[in-house]
Amino acid sequence: MKLVDLNITSFIQEVDSKSPAPGGGSVSALMSSMGVALARMVGHLTVDKKKFMSLDSTIQFEFKDVISSLVIIKNALIDLVDRDTDAFNMIMMAYQMPKTNDEEIKLRHEKIQEGTVQAIMVPLKVATLSLSAMHQFEFILRYQNQQTLSDLGVAILALSSGALGACLNVMINLPSLTDTIAKKQYQIQAEEQIEEVQVIRDNLLKKVYDAMKTT
Repeated sequence: MKLVDLNITSFIQEVDSKSPAPGGGSVSALMSSMGVALARMVGHLTVDKKKFMSLDSTIQFEFKDVISSLVIIKNALIDLVDRDTDAFNMIMMAYQMPKTNDEEIKLRHEKIQEGTVQAIMVPLKVATLSLSAMHQFEFILRYQNQQTLSDLGVAILALSSGALGACLNVMINLPSLTDTIAKKQYQIQAEEQIEEVQVIRDNLLKKVYDAMKTT
C-alpha cells in the first residue's frame, strides 16, 4: 500500500517506528503538500466574498488562476511522498546485492549510485515545487480573505519547513555520490534553495504578522 493511502494515524505510526523509511524526506514532501492545500483553502474561502468580488475582474481572474495552478504542485508533492521512500528502498536493496566477484561488485555499485541519485533528485524536486508555490503567496496575501491570514501563515511555515527538510535530505545523500561534478552541482543547488526559502519565508511571515496587526 502507498504511504499516501494510509490514514493520518497510520502514517504517523509508520514514521514512529524502527524503520528508517518513511523518514524526513517523505515527511518533508507531506508538509509541503499540506502547505499548498492550506493556501488553496485560503483561495476557496476568498473568491466568494463581497470584498473580493468587488475587485477588478482581471485581478479576480489572476487570483483564481493562481489558486487553480497550485493543485498541480499539490498533486506532484503528494506523489513525492512515496517516491522519496522508494528511493531510499532502492539504496537499501542495492546494498544487499551480492559482491562475490568483480562483476557483482560493479553492478552493486551502479545500483547504489542509481538509488543515491534518486534520493537526491526527489527532495530537490520537493524543494523546487515548494519554492514555486511560495512565489505565489505574496499575490495571494494581497487579496485574500483577511480572516484566513493565520491559515496562510501556517501554509508558509509548512512549505518552508518542507523545502528546508528536503534540502537536508539532499545534503545527507551527497557523500554517497561518486560523481564529483554532479555532487558539486547538487550541493550548490541545495544551498541556493535553502537561502531562497529562508528569505521568502521571512518576508512573507513579516507581511502576515503586519497584516494581522491591522485587521
